[in-house]
Amino acid sequence: MELRDLTVDDLDAVLDNRKRAFGPVPEGQQELWRKLAVPALEEGRYLGVVDGARLVATSRTNDFTQWWHGRPISMGGVASVTVAPEDRGRGVGRTLMQATVDRCAALGHPVSALYPATTHIYRSLGWEHAGAMHVATLPAEALRTIRSTEQVKIRRMGPGDAPEVVALLGRVHAATRASGPLSRGESAWRVLLENKDDFLYLADDGFVTYHWDGGDIRVSALVAGSEATARALWSLVGTSASVAKSVRAAVAPDDPVFWLIGDRPEDHVALTRWMFRVVDLVAAVAGRGFPAGVTLDAAVQVDDPQRPGNSGPWQLSVSGGSGTAEPAATLPGFTPTFTAAGFSALYAGIPTATLRRSGILTGPADSDDALDAAFHAKPYMLDHF
Repeated sequence: MELRDLTVDDLDAVLDNRKRAFGPVPEGQQELWRKLAVPALEEGRYLGVVDGARLVATSRTNDFTQWWHGRPISMGGVASVTVAPEDRGRGVGRTLMQATVDRCAALGHPVSALYPATTHIYRSLGWEHAGAMHVATLPAEALRTIRSTEQVKIRRMGPGDAPEVVALLGRVHAATRASGPLSRGESAWRVLLENKDDFLYLADDGFVTYHWDGGDIRVSALVAGSEATARALWSLVGTSASVAKSVRAAVAPDDPVFWLIGDRPEDHVALTRWMFRVVDLVAAVAGRGFPAGVTLDAAVQVDDPQRPGNSGPWQLSVSGGSGTAEPAATLPGFTPTFTAAGFSALYAGIPTATLRRSGILTGPADSDDALDAAFHAKPYMLDHF
């Protein structure tokens, strides 16, 4: 078997493998899938394992920006991981995913994330459960009754608004010190904003994309930078309440919508978990945002067999909202020791107490409180990929 970059000539075989792994792709979605796949092929973001002329396995590394405590960092979003049914259980997937970690590094992504179909293989290669995509089911009538506090100018948007969408996401996620949400580049947004089945509206500091899902509404994303815009966009979705009874929406864990609707006796929120990996430890720490009032000076050990450059003793420092990781020549006796997955989970805000009881952090706990304060986060995504 041979591991190689896939090309446009492999696209039909890639689609066939995808169908065998995840089920048929509706004809209406195949054109969209191809439009997003071709740039990845051309940029060396699609890896494959072939056996002669037969495609055995695939993985795609999407070019995303992800925010961590309001600071953007380049993230490799791993998707379309497939192994042909007749080749499963032969170690092909592990070989492919090791190459995918290395490709993330080569493409300049300090961090990576993925939605796992199974956990074991990814965890063994350094990814760990970190956050979730939260999809809330909200009464359409409750959204309709949200009252505006001031007039907000809203207009329909399309492919030409891709640059503004990218810029707007950056402004809002930075201002809200968000952790986890991502954005695609302008070219990918242009493709997504061409979808004729979506209803797309843009304000000065927010936007919403939604569509009909059976007899109800599905909100793909609603991002707002102010109370007035949040009220205006959610109530706009609620205008469908005469037909739709419920609205399913991707939201932040503490989304303002939960405080804008009237009665809230209970929340109906489904979680789809995603996993996260630090690919380049030094660049990842330097690129992350941290709470401005928190300081950290801690020595840790990281063991990362797949990315040896991440392994070793590190001095972690945080001040003024920024952090650094510098090699430590010597460690002061026994130090906290993280597996690759353990450090990835810490980076994503998973508490040290959880990491210790999971066996992915060992050693003295003297710096646990400081590590928790520095890396605190409630990571979420609004996008599935």
